[in-house]
Amino acid sequence: MDTTLQDPLVGQVLDGRYRVDARIAVGGMATVYRAVDTRLDRVLALKVMHPGLAADVSFVERFIREAKSVARLAHPNVVQVFDQGADGSYVYLAMEYIAGCTLRDVLRERGALQPRAALDILEPVLAALGAAHRAGFVHRDMKPENVLIGDDGRVKVADFGLVRAVDTVTNTTGAVMGTVSYLAPEQIETGTTDPRVDVYACGIVLYEMLTGDQPHYGDSPALVLYKHLHEDVPPPSALVPGLAFELDELVALATARNADIRPYDAVALLAQVLETRGSLDAEQLDAVPPQAVASGHDNAEDLTSVIPRAVSVQRALNVQRPLPVNEDEPPVDERRFNRTSRLESVATAPPASAPPSRRAPRSPKRRAPLAILVALLLVLGVGAGVWYINSGQFTQVPAVLAQTQAQAEDRLADAGLDLGKVDKAYSDTVERGTVISTDPDVGARIRNNDSVDLIVSLGPETVPVPRLAGYRLDRARAQLKRAGLEPGRVTREFSEDVPLGSVISTDPDPGTERRAGSAVALVVSKGSPVEVADVTGATLADAQAELEEAGLKVEVATGTVASDEFEAGQVAVQSPEGGTEAAEGDTVTLTISKGPEMIEVPDVVGDSVADAKEALEAAGFQVDEDRGLLGLFGDTVKKQSVKGGKTAAKGSTITITIR
Repeated sequence: MDTTLQDPLVGQVLDGRYRVDARIAVGGMATVYRAVDTRLDRVLALKVMHPGLAADVSFVERFIREAKSVARLAHPNVVQVFDQGADGSYVYLAMEYIAGCTLRDVLRERGALQPRAALDILEPVLAALGAAHRAGFVHRDMKPENVLIGDDGRVKVADFGLVRAVDTVTNTTGAVMGTVSYLAPEQIETGTTDPRVDVYACGIVLYEMLTGDQPHYGDSPALVLYKHLHEDVPPPSALVPGLAFELDELVALATARNADIRPYDAVALLAQVLETRGSLDAEQLDAVPPQAVASGHDNAEDLTSVIPRAVSVQRALNVQRPLPVNEDEPPVDERRFNRTSRLESVATAPPASAPPSRRAPRSPKRRAPLAILVALLLVLGVGAGVWYINSGQFTQVPAVLAQTQAQAEDRLADAGLDLGKVDKAYSDTVERGTVISTDPDVGARIRNNDSVDLIVSLGPETVPVPRLAGYRLDRARAQLKRAGLEPGRVTREFSEDVPLGSVISTDPDPGTERRAGSAVALVVSKGSPVEVADVTGATLADAQAELEEAGLKVEVATGTVASDEFEAGQVAVQSPEGGTEAAEGDTVTLTISKGPEMIEVPDVVGDSVADAKEALEAAGFQVDEDRGLLGLFGDTVKKQSVKGGKTAAKGSTITITIR
């Protein structure tokens, strides 16, 4: 079932102006709807804050700040904000509507992009951010979800809800807003939010476009943050062999952990991108990735949320010992770190899931004498024999996660352990041929010479796209989910052969193997086209009968319009216009005429001809002169066809008699 039908706002009119037609997307802070501005008769996007947050002053201020910030950015690659207001518990922004998809949708469906396509998307994004940076703003939340790609190919940057002034620094004892996978190191350490944090995020986005995957993954937000602080972004060519080294250099420059090395703002990075493009030949720009890596993101999970930010991400973790994975749970889905989040300092201890760090060997100068050690053991009530029985016969399962099976066997052997049973399992997050989990878990206490079972990844599971032509939309969506796929973007087309509401085709085609969880786009029939009759000039009853007979619905607009062409009660305006095509069941909106506008006629009797004509024409009338034989040489108005003070239709003719 289409959950849009359950949304209480759909079908309502906000602020007496914005008619909500359909829900587009849901976020953690707001829901976005497709709506119609009934005053200007244009389609727009309505971003409505969740009513439960409207009482939070900080959220409302962020909403208003977004409207004011974008209003100052008159740029073709920025989604424009037209209006901001409130209706009861609903606080909203009226925004430009972009028919199309997000960059995340593209990456989810296609995986890695050709370098030319990646740069074609990145350049307008940097142009938009450059305008923001030069206007004194930092976006702070750049990610594929906030890059919109219109059906006409236009690229626009959206969601300036976290925008801040360039010189703003957030106290790290407070909270840092952003998306974990795209945060710059200085945002994590000091809360600094100058234009270079957007440059860093764009570097991550470029890496993701070139490889289809993110550079940093981890089992917790803290581990991802740690990697931003302590690990360089790997070159894209390491994941997609054959990419030009100039692209590796561009990613490395934009994602340098030292902010001073990065371009100082998006304008500077754009110049570098253009220079890089100019250095590549057509073959390098059009290089096809040998194996597209579909990121498989689900927009439903990219929600604004609050997650703790442990201060310990600045401390060294044992990166040689990945976090344990419980084999009874599904593999960790790093997609949850693509949410816009508030990172709050809540503890100084390492993350609960972080592995124990190995102790550094003590310096000989600090090594306690054996006698002191024995004395200490005795004081603690621990004898040497007890230590050997309880510890000397045991070891820990070494870190073998994400290692190949051969590497895992070597590490187990070095630890004095045997390889036990080896099972295989599909995984969307662990590379094919590498270890997903162990039994016992990594780091677990185990007797020497015991065996360790491994589960090795088969890589992502692929499934064929089912044949859905002729299925009703709700059933087609259910079939996709049953097959392990996700319903993607729905477009509608006229069809003489396929009934209204049924699937015409899918993209990709039926039988195509896709990664489990990937989205499949659907083309749904609007039925046979119906020609909309021109009913202007007809009475409302006649117009309604004619349109409904053709299979269309009729809606009468609130209020009437003045019309010199149509009498009161006749149809003056219709939308869509007569002669256009619509689908059966579509709605035609009719606006009724209230007749011509009536205005007061000036009294010009006794005036000169010139003054009389000037007064009447200024009031909105046309003037005709009646001189007769006696008025051939006269210049004074003796009579007018409509007496002064009476009303007449605007634009009608007033005859003046001259004597």
